[in-house]
Amino acid sequence: MSKYNTLKGVADIYTPDIHIWHTIENTAKEVFALYGFNEIRIPIIEYTEVFTRSIGQSTDIVEKEMYTFNDRGGRSISLRPEGTASVVRCYVQNNLHTLPSPQKFYYNGAMFRYERPQKGRFRQFYQIGAEVFGSVSPMMDAEMLSMLNELLSRLKLNDTTLEINSIGCKQCRPSFRSAIQAFFLAKEEALCADCKVRLNNNPLRLLDCKNETCANIRNGHPNILDYICSGCKGHHKRVKELLNALGVSFVENPMIVRGLDYYTKTTFEVTTQHLGAQKAIIAGGRYDNLVEEFGGPAVPAIGFAIGMERMAELLRESYAGCQVSQKLYFAPLCEKAETMSLSLCEKLRVKGISVVCGEGDLSLKRHLKKADKLNVIFVIIIGEDEIVKGKATWRRLSDGQQGVIDIDTVEGYTSLIQGNTTR
Repeated sequence: MSKYNTLKGVADIYTPDIHIWHTIENTAKEVFALYGFNEIRIPIIEYTEVFTRSIGQSTDIVEKEMYTFNDRGGRSISLRPEGTASVVRCYVQNNLHTLPSPQKFYYNGAMFRYERPQKGRFRQFYQIGAEVFGSVSPMMDAEMLSMLNELLSRLKLNDTTLEINSIGCKQCRPSFRSAIQAFFLAKEEALCADCKVRLNNNPLRLLDCKNETCANIRNGHPNILDYICSGCKGHHKRVKELLNALGVSFVENPMIVRGLDYYTKTTFEVTTQHLGAQKAIIAGGRYDNLVEEFGGPAVPAIGFAIGMERMAELLRESYAGCQVSQKLYFAPLCEKAETMSLSLCEKLRVKGISVVCGEGDLSLKRHLKKADKLNVIFVIIIGEDEIVKGKATWRRLSDGQQGVIDIDTVEGYTSLIQGNTTR
């Protein structure tokens, strides 16, 4: 065993799990493209103020979880704990508001938070996120949720629940904040240490605490939908109408307040019952004031982030034992056959065919054993006899069926694969 191991809370991702990640990433890109999203690549490090300004000084992320350090110039730098703040910073810095609205972006990459590692939660974790700028319409909320529904459908993640809520706006949310604060003040002694701090700094987070005692004492708390203004109520009603029209199933959950300060109106989560306490695999909402807080114009926005580790965990069972099949494996039985096989492999790769070339000093038995471990569909056998006859022997590993093919005709190998691409 190596004396060098990964840091606590980070993980390597490799075969076969990497194939699940590729499936999620490629499917997301396909679906996002259908809805007009373009990729954006944001830095892993930012000035700390980018996050303290957007996420909020009183959130757990800023208070306890960010990886923050001073660089050689004495500037406070942080590894990004989430993606939205960096996308907004990019949007404002590069004057992207001057382009036609709405502007739609998606990103994919690592985030960092110093929190207790557990199933589905890491200190270096990965997210796929999407953000839309320039539309205040509830239609955009519904379209984004419909896009997520399509993504989940293509991934065959049907045992999930879309939960939605409205947390109001900066005009109506203060009254709800006061009501929540008053409700919990009477129960302050029973609150966990974190919630005692939240009671004054960020009382809405009391609804999001995972502590069992806190969860029990919040029964009967004020419902935010009783406090939001008529404009927010109208927005929320229209989102629900559109989701029903689109056939997107959802449930209302007034407990969804989200952990970040910048959210307004629509908030949502996609949850599952198969990951224990870490049940949310997608979360997001509307943030109509954040661009302006970054010094940009008053541009409304909405976005979400997908937790890659949690989504991959949900897909792992259905992908158990699956590997990406190599189409062809060339099994040369002598040095001359090795030279010929290597040349043929290069020609086939130019044609877009996945192929492995074995080494010329292996026996046929060892070639077949190696090909089987690589999940190969066809083995192409070339030895001295095959070279003399100008005919290679092919063998399908799934059933042992075999035949011959012209040894140097690339089209013949292509036809062979097209005739049977399953193992």
